[in-house]
Amino acid sequence: MLAFDVGGTDTKAALVDGEGRIVELLRIPTPHAGAATGEAVVTEIAGLAARFAAEHPAVVPRAAGLLVPGHVDDAAGIGVFAENLGWRDFPFRARAEEALGMPVSFSHDVRGAGEAEHRLGAATPYRDVVVMAIGTGIAGALFLDGRLYTGGGLAGEMGHSRVADGPVCACGGIGCLEAVASAAAIARRYNAAAGADVPGAREVLQRAQQGDPIARDVWESALDALALDLSHTVALLAPEAIVIGGGLAQAGPALFEPLATKLDSILTFHRRPVLLPASIGENAGVIGAALRARDLLVGSPAVAPQPEPAS
Repeated sequence: MLAFDVGGTDTKAALVDGEGRIVELLRIPTPHAGAATGEAVVTEIAGLAARFAAEHPAVVPRAAGLLVPGHVDDAAGIGVFAENLGWRDFPFRARAEEALGMPVSFSHDVRGAGEAEHRLGAATPYRDVVVMAIGTGIAGALFLDGRLYTGGGLAGEMGHSRVADGPVCACGGIGCLEAVASAAAIARRYNAAAGADVPGAREVLQRAQQGDPIARDVWESALDALALDLSHTVALLAPEAIVIGGGLAQAGPALFEPLATKLDSILTFHRRPVLLPASIGENAGVIGAALRARDLLVGSPAVAPQPEPAS
């Protein structure tokens, strides 16, 4: 199987054998070509497939999984819109199948990573669970009664729920969760308020823990926004658990403990979901893509690709 996880900065590609082993994993920059980025991505993954074939001729893939960010219509196989990458209504599945010469499963990057967590990771024990990724953006994969719910490609856009009166989000909305509490937004908001130039949310948290009042206010307001958004998710879906991954989840107890307290203070009669860190790791996307590729091979002896042990 071939697995491709296209991100705004990097693309990960994996070759998986019939035993579910990752034979090789590559990470290269995602091409940016404006409106032509979709076609450039297809050219890129075709080149990666050719490289795998040349270096590992004994492993012959029969299906591929492709994940991309943005608004994705899984059923139609179309990348509807990606504001940071430039494509609109690009027929990814059809073009990828043509370029690779094999069936291709196509989906959203967070939904793919969510499937890996649901089948192999922290979300496995639960039938009603949300897998949320908090990184440059914020989105979630929703599993209801054990099934992935996509809502025509629009379900799980938690990052674009309004939680504040500002700032303006890249989507055009005002006060979206992503503009307040994503890892990128936390750094951006701190830098604007403090006149600083910290590279990420990790450094903002470190400054907050060292007593920087601006950093503390930015961090606390991000947690407040996350708790408010999760309370809406709980009221609507009543998940048994919410699994959180992405860069911000690396904050560990500094994120999970106050977030759980803030969420609990908002909820009344609602079911309290367990808040858990994602367990698959940074390769969850390619593993999810490989799982989806395997699903295309009905009757295949292949088994699930296995995540690497946590270090």
